[in-house]
Amino acid sequence: MDVSFLGGPRPQRGVGVVAPFDFALDRELWRWVPDDVSLHLTRTPFVPVEVSLDLARLVSEHETLGEAVRALTAVSPEVVAYACTSGSFVGGIAGERAMCAAMSVAGALPALTTSGALLEALAELGARRVALVTPYTVSVTRALEDYVAQAGARVTGCAYMGLTRHIWRVPYRDVVDMARRAARPGTADALFLSCTNLPTYDVIPQLEAELRMPVISANQVTMWAALRRLGTRAVGPYQALLDDAARVWPVLPEEQQEGWT
Repeated sequence: MDVSFLGGPRPQRGVGVVAPFDFALDRELWRWVPDDVSLHLTRTPFVPVEVSLDLARLVSEHETLGEAVRALTAVSPEVVAYACTSGSFVGGIAGERAMCAAMSVAGALPALTTSGALLEALAELGARRVALVTPYTVSVTRALEDYVAQAGARVTGCAYMGLTRHIWRVPYRDVVDMARRAARPGTADALFLSCTNLPTYDVIPQLEAELRMPVISANQVTMWAALRRLGTRAVGPYQALLDDAARVWPVLPEEQQEGWT
């Protein structure tokens, strides 16, 4: 059969992604990516350590990042993203910048991290008051609060789960429950759902409608920032970071507003 009429496949632009060895949400990343962009993922080597500040430091060592980026250059991505929140905030803002520099040197291409993308997203939204949801232990959560504070934002509420493994198994209902605990309408300019291993894609529109504020997540900001470097847009229905029209919050009747007090 003659298939010459198909003319494909279509040319693809590439985004390289370095993820920790336990990353399990490849499919979630792809949901933000338009059809003409491909993700090329690689993982850091396995280390027998539970989710903790120690693990965050191990999976973000510059030598490890450099090796991963050099492997990705074989498929010629146009940008490389380090998809781990804790690994990119554990060293503070200076540490995050040093990670980007190390990745750029290793691959001679633009580089970004999840935590750097978080700060970009907060600036895009004009958010100075931030509520946080994390699956982490208290020590890792406090490190995220410190990182956000270094950037000049104020943490107005926080809820954490205390998990040290299998974060990708957290159901959406638990994410929503934690979000309701961390953020109430009028108390924050945005809510951040931390950890690239925490499922968030389908709950973002629901939470934005309920809380009447932008809701951003680790995987969302990573893909948004990476695709922005390519001059293209992430895809996602009714998500304020991706669509200016979704940033207009309806004014509730007075009796409904009172229900939040």
